[in-house]
Amino acid sequence: MTISLERVAWNIPEYFNIGVAVALRHPPESLALIEVKAGGGVHEFTFGDIARLACQLANLWRAHGIARGDRVAIFLGQSHESAAAHVAAYLAGLIAVPLFVLFGEDALEYRLRDSGARALITDRAGAAKLEPLRERLPALDLIFSVDGEGPGALDLHRLISRAADDFAPVATRADDPALIIYTSGTTGPPKGALHAHRVLLGHLPGVEVPHDRFPQPGDRFWTPADWAWIGGLLDVLLPAWYHGTPVVAHRAAKFDPGAALDLIARHHVRNVFMPPTSLRLLRQAGVRHEGVALRTIASGGESLGPDVVDWGRATFGLTIHEFYGQTECNLVIGNGAGLPEQRPGWTGTAIPGHVVSIVNADGEELPPHSLGTIAVRRPDPVMFLGYWHNEHATREKFAREWLLTGDQGIRDEAGFFRFAGRDDDIITSAGYRIGPAEVESCLLKHPAVELAAVVGVPDPVRTEIVKALVVPRAGVSASPELACELQEFVRRRLAAHEYPRIIEFVDQLPTTATGKIVRRMLRA
Repeated sequence: MTISLERVAWNIPEYFNIGVAVALRHPPESLALIEVKAGGGVHEFTFGDIARLACQLANLWRAHGIARGDRVAIFLGQSHESAAAHVAAYLAGLIAVPLFVLFGEDALEYRLRDSGARALITDRAGAAKLEPLRERLPALDLIFSVDGEGPGALDLHRLISRAADDFAPVATRADDPALIIYTSGTTGPPKGALHAHRVLLGHLPGVEVPHDRFPQPGDRFWTPADWAWIGGLLDVLLPAWYHGTPVVAHRAAKFDPGAALDLIARHHVRNVFMPPTSLRLLRQAGVRHEGVALRTIASGGESLGPDVVDWGRATFGLTIHEFYGQTECNLVIGNGAGLPEQRPGWTGTAIPGHVVSIVNADGEELPPHSLGTIAVRRPDPVMFLGYWHNEHATREKFAREWLLTGDQGIRDEAGFFRFAGRDDDIITSAGYRIGPAEVESCLLKHPAVELAAVVGVPDPVRTEIVKALVVPRAGVSASPELACELQEFVRRRLAAHEYPRIIEFVDQLPTTATGKIVRRMLRA
């Protein structure tokens, strides 16, 4: 099928498989992955290595009865097994469900139960985290561990050593489902954005343009962003492999500016996707490294700011290109090669192939300089199929032919977009989008909490940090010790990036007549 859009005619084939496109069609001897372990060990993998492992894994899943359309969860950080698991899922016509390694029990349980994942690949630490949840996850039949048997987990490498290393890929259509990535909600639990195999093709212009006509000879990609998020997976790993470009796999437990530059220099990284918070930490640290020879830096997830762009030019001799998108419809605005020159304070123009505008709540386009919702016209190959098992939320995401991003913005006569803010309560912190409802729900499980409300407050490095306002139960005394206990409670059950860095105890919360918390008043 061909989708005609402004400036580009998408020629999307009827049949397309991400796994074939990123692993099976490249010379098997070509370098695919440089895996840098936490302890410093380095292992290199060719496309042939990745293809063999993926085929073995696909055969293993098939032997255990995992069939086309089943969901398989990938609970690993940046590693060759994580990448191969994605390839295997796509080859076998399964639906991959990436999970962030820092998720706690509540976050994992919800996503695994909602997706109905039948199999999961992790390590022994992940298996231990999952063990208390198994009885509440009846669909989860199999857990495989990459570093030997763990609690309730089978030894992956021992099992695949007996599996065939060739596999006939399932003939998937471009519109067949391939991937569920959960995005934070505002008034309820996270929603699973279901993407088709075509989503990779839809991402390519949004990678090629901000990275100045990527790929170029000698290009090599790295990102500190975890591959469980769309930014790590579809802004870096899969587009790079589509073009046969090597990727460095390494994600530290905590971003260290000096270590990041050392990694870039030591492994000859030329292209990075780095969230604005990481760039601000680099600038703040003032570290320099003579061996760094970056060709491109792209950034997204929150507004970059002209000061960071100026610092990038002075430090690296290049322009940091900003792009914009979201889990449901990514990389649709930006700047880079072939687009108008970057304008300070503006996010950029529409990436070729995508039709982006400013609309009102009814899906009517607004004139230049009007404040409204940033929207993307359908059909678009980068656009999600819908929310997993949530038709109501999917319908609410659209107005007429427009996907509503939920972000407010302005467009001028030249087509430049300026981000103005969220029109909902999503918190943007260090590149992560955090739904307050999930954090509030977690806090309410603590026996000391009667009511809780969560908002974002401005922060010079992280853009926003999470703040919780808590009404203690009767008889419970508010104290710094209780605040620390609540912070650790959320950190352990959800994730480290979601815990409230500020907790304020209050006597009551502002609510509507129907009992809904008025976060607008809390922010004010």
